[in-house]
Amino acid sequence: MIFEKTVGGKIRQIREMKKVSLEELAERSGMDISIVQGIEQERNIPSLAPLVKIARALGVRLGTFLDDSNSYGPVVVRSGEYHQGAQFTSQFSENREHLNFFSLAFDKAGRNMEPFIVEIEPGLQSDYMLSSHEGEEFIYILEGEIEINYGKEIYKLGKGDSIYLDSIVLHNVHAGNNQPAKILAVVYAPF
Repeated sequence: MIFEKTVGGKIRQIREMKKVSLEELAERSGMDISIVQGIEQERNIPSLAPLVKIARALGVRLGTFLDDSNSYGPVVVRSGEYHQGAQFTSQFSENREHLNFFSLAFDKAGRNMEPFIVEIEPGLQSDYMLSSHEGEEFIYILEGEIEINYGKEIYKLGKGDSIYLDSIVLHNVHAGNNQPAKILAVVYAPF
C-alpha cells in the first residue's frame, strides 16, 4: 500500500481503511460534510480544532496525520532543517495560508505532543475564527509580536514571552501589529 503524504490524503486513507463513510465521519466529528470533504480534498486549509475532532472521530491521535516515519527513537532536527509538515489557518476560508507549520518531530511515530515552528502571516482581524479542542498548548515567541484571543481576554506577547494555555477554551493565535511573527508551539492533544 502507498501511504498518502498530505494531511487530507491521510485523513481520507484512514477513513477508507476503517470503512467509515464521509457522512459518518462528518457526523462523528460534529462537522458539516462539506468541510470534511474540503479538508480531504485539500480545498480547505483547516485549523487544529477540526483536525483534533477528525482524529478523535477516527480513533487516531492527531500526530497520525503528520507522521512520515515509523521511528520510535529520539528525533534530532538540526537548525534550519525542520520539515514543513502542514499548513493551517486561523481564518475560515478556502486556500488561505495564514499559519505555516514546520514540524520538529515529523520522524517520531507514536508521539503525544506536536512541536512546531510556526510562521504567522498577518491577516484581517475580522477574519479570525476562535476554535477549541481538547488538550494544551505551549507557545514561545521567537520573532515579532502575536496576539491571542483566549476566552474573553486578549494577550499581547513579544519576543521571548511565552504562554501555556488550555486548548478547550475558545482561542485564536494571530500576528500582532499587522507584522509577521514566528513562534515555537507545542500542542498536546490527549488520545
